[in-house]
Amino acid sequence: MSLPLGIAIFLILWWLAFFLLLPVGARSLHEADEAGAPGVERGAPQTHNLGMKAVAAAGIAAVLWLGVAWAISRDLFDVFPG
Repeated sequence: MSLPLGIAIFLILWWLAFFLLLPVGARSLHEADEAGAPGVERGAPQTHNLGMKAVAAAGIAAVLWLGVAWAISRDLFDVFPG
């Protein structure tokens, strides 16, 4: 696997994991029965924890990337042998 391909696969896996983690632990002002400042949407999360979710997404992407790199090195994705 070339370096650009490895980086591209990692970035795709990171974004996938990050977007899957976004709703985890999110609690809106509406669910907490709290009043927000004027102009704040009641469906907006109280705290978003984006830093922790980004780090967790990096860990998940690293583990998945290792699996994909192993599969590529073993030619498991070789659909058209020839």
